[in-house]
Amino acid sequence: MTHIPPPAEELRLLDAELWQLDARRAQLLARRAWLVAALQPKWQAPQPTGQRPAAPVRPEASAPSVQNVLLVLGGVLLTVAAMVFTLVSWGHLGITGRALVLGAVTVAALAAPLPLLRRGLRSTAESVAGLGLALTVLDAVALHGAVFPESAGAPYTAVASTLLAGLWTAYGLLPRVCELRLPRPAGLVAAQLPLFFWAIAADAGSYGLTAALLVTAGFDTVVALRTSPGPLRVVAVIVAYGVGAWGVLAAGWLTWSASGPSAAARAAALLLLASAIALSAAWQGSRGATRVPGEEQSLGLSLTAGLLAVAALGGVARSALPEVWTVPVHLALGIALLAVLLPSGLPETVRRGLLWASGAVQALSLLWTLPVVGVVVLGPLSWASQAWTGTPPDARAAVTSHLTWPPYSGTAPLVLAALAGVLALAVRDTTWRPRARTAALGLAWGALLVVPAVLELPYSVGLLLQGAATAGALAAAVLLSSRTVALVPALVASVSLAFLSLATRPATLTTLCVLVVLFAAASWRAAAVTAPTALRYAVALACATGAAADWSAPHTALLVLTVPAAAALLAWRLTDSPAILPIELTGAAAALLAIALATTELPMLALVLALCAVITAGTAIREDRRSLGYAAAALFLLATWVRLAAWDVEVVEAYTLPAGVPAMLIGALRRRQVPGTSSWTAYAPGLTATLIPSLVAAWDDPHWTRPLLLGLAALLVTLAGARRHLQAPLLLGGAVLVLDALHELAPYLVQVTDALPHWVPPALAGLLLLGLGATYERRLRDARKLRHFLGTLH
Repeated sequence: MTHIPPPAEELRLLDAELWQLDARRAQLLARRAWLVAALQPKWQAPQPTGQRPAAPVRPEASAPSVQNVLLVLGGVLLTVAAMVFTLVSWGHLGITGRALVLGAVTVAALAAPLPLLRRGLRSTAESVAGLGLALTVLDAVALHGAVFPESAGAPYTAVASTLLAGLWTAYGLLPRVCELRLPRPAGLVAAQLPLFFWAIAADAGSYGLTAALLVTAGFDTVVALRTSPGPLRVVAVIVAYGVGAWGVLAAGWLTWSASGPSAAARAAALLLLASAIALSAAWQGSRGATRVPGEEQSLGLSLTAGLLAVAALGGVARSALPEVWTVPVHLALGIALLAVLLPSGLPETVRRGLLWASGAVQALSLLWTLPVVGVVVLGPLSWASQAWTGTPPDARAAVTSHLTWPPYSGTAPLVLAALAGVLALAVRDTTWRPRARTAALGLAWGALLVVPAVLELPYSVGLLLQGAATAGALAAAVLLSSRTVALVPALVASVSLAFLSLATRPATLTTLCVLVVLFAAASWRAAAVTAPTALRYAVALACATGAAADWSAPHTALLVLTVPAAAALLAWRLTDSPAILPIELTGAAAALLAIALATTELPMLALVLALCAVITAGTAIREDRRSLGYAAAALFLLATWVRLAAWDVEVVEAYTLPAGVPAMLIGALRRRQVPGTSSWTAYAPGLTATLIPSLVAAWDDPHWTRPLLLGLAALLVTLAGARRHLQAPLLLGGAVLVLDALHELAPYLVQVTDALPHWVPPALAGLLLLGLGATYERRLRDARKLRHFLGTLH
């Protein structure tokens, strides 16, 4: 029994044998070249130096490529020659001669591929067949000019293209000729013309021409689906998409420009025909009966079919209903596409395509509502520049004082509600259902938000409904798991509501109170966002209350300070909550606002700073906020300075002693708790803040009291540093004492200097330098002793 290896193994064996044959052939050729060289005469003609034998030139084009180019050029030239003969030399022959020449040349061109194919000359046969097909077109043109000169162009073109399509297709189905790739695709291309030109001949108008294009596209689709892979299928797919696209564009334009229900219905029929063709092609491709179209193309065709169906039926409704109902009708049709979920036998690709079409229609409907929602949300911001100027006529006027209301938006709430219902009911997937439910709540919130402006309800009703929308969004945020996403509508609605309430004073106060209560009540589940928001609205309420009571800004600052106090207490009550830091930051911002409001009145500013210091000190009691004690001390000191400035106190020590003495006391307490603390860390800040400003003031003080007291204080500090062996008091006190003494001796030194001759100071300086130079080593030793002494101090 003969063993037949698999194709891959047999191919490997053949390649190995061919490689061995090539190697053996190379050996033999090398031996032959040696033998030829040995038999030649010893002397050879000299060759130019530096010149090497030219390497064999590789061909730039393969033999088949050259053959195809030559065949194509030959066919084109013959076709041109035939055209020249038909157009120029045709009139020199009689009818019989014309018929004989045309028939003989055409028959010869169409018959020549048969013997060429038998000889294996396929490329030549293809070129000759193309020449024959071109000759048939020229025959049709010549017949129209000679035999049927009176016939109209459109009917003759329809008949001629029909005959040519049938002739080329029949020719391509003949035995042996069916091996050619050109005749049947050419017949399909010719088949694109008959219906279109029959419609022109029949004066069918725009609707008839569009119908002809769509029917032709349907025929091309059938051919693409029913033929086997090859050139005919490729051409069928190309012409189906091309002719179908033109037909769809024409039908869409007819739908858009329809002047009445009758015209819209005819255009809708054309769009439905295109939708049916696309859906049929997608269905056939999804069922696996054919590989054309593929899965992605089937999905796209299904999506296109759904959109065309919605556009067709929506166009009819648009022509019969007011324009305000155009979007709702299209949305209803898009939602109706969701019925594809019900049949179980529908291919999955077609199902997904129709679902995508429904989603596209719903997304476009949502985009249509965005201008209305934007006006309702952003329009109230204009009330910031015209607060408490009076109640607007209605809710729409309240949001359009500086904006334009979008036209045909009366059904925007209905569209938003419908979209919310679809998301809430249609999405069944366990992964997407929570997200869909959150999105549905957001859409329902939007619908409720725009109702007052759409219906032009009274201003007070608009406030109530927007407050209800805010409360509903907060409730949803508390109950849902995705609180952060659900809180966005609540925050947006609350900000818009707060600005909208600025029209009147009672509305502002009432609305801000309600917002504070709502966000405070929601803080038991989402405190990280709602608690700071409640504090912000409390700040706004405090400012509005002060303005309503005609209080000045500094007095209003006292009312604002209640918010930082509440924030500090709330942060103290919360334990390990992520809301602590946002609450404290909000309280700090409110405190800064209170300070800014009180800057125009110094006594009130001092009081506000003192209260801020108390709040900060109370916060610093907590173990994790001990560092705020420094801020509290700074605020107390700043409050003291502002109070002194309010009292017109100009004595420097009144400002420095309240800062320096507590600082030194804190430093002493620090050294007692941590014995290793340096005296520079403990006492230098307090001593510097106490002594240096007084020293600067003493140099400009003409009286003796401040220098004397400063000298006594510096002496006491120096003695204390020497006794306690502390560097900072010893050096700082000594330096201030010396400078203060120099200040006292300065007038006398100036007098002495004026009394001496001008050569005495340079001479004294020279003697001093000579003395220092002579005792340089001893001075260095004394400096080392002083450094050692200072090093022993703390």
